[in-house]
Amino acid sequence: MDVLGENYVEVINSYTKKQWKPLLDLIPIIENTEKFGEVGGGEKREDGSFTFPYSIPSQVVCQFRDVVNEIPIIIGFDWGSWAKFNPIVHNDDFDFDTIDIPAKCMAISTFVRADRFCDGVLVDKFEKGVILSILKSIENQM
Repeated sequence: MDVLGENYVEVINSYTKKQWKPLLDLIPIIENTEKFGEVGGGEKREDGSFTFPYSIPSQVVCQFRDVVNEIPIIIGFDWGSWAKFNPIVHNDDFDFDTIDIPAKCMAISTFVRADRFCDGVLVDKFEKGVILSILKSIENQM
């Protein structure tokens, strides 16, 4: 995983449309996807529930994760502290057109990193339309 450092603003702002293309090409795929993941895993209890349930991401979620790491747009920062009270990550109806592309990348980084520690975060953001909103906002801002 290639993670951007302190100069992430300059790096992200230097990306060409060609570099963004693999990510933006996911927009129609996301728009045509009905299910972004399933709950599964863990041990099944007698009552039918599972211990340690987690979300099994769909192909488009896995592809998204791969692309954001390949470009790269994942930023190395204290995302846990940043996200704690930040409306960008806690408001599923946030207007991403009000922030710049590096800030959008911080939100994506937060969701991708949080998913490593709490299965299902990324699938949830796909299901709620947050990831699609961010990608469309990036496309509009280009």
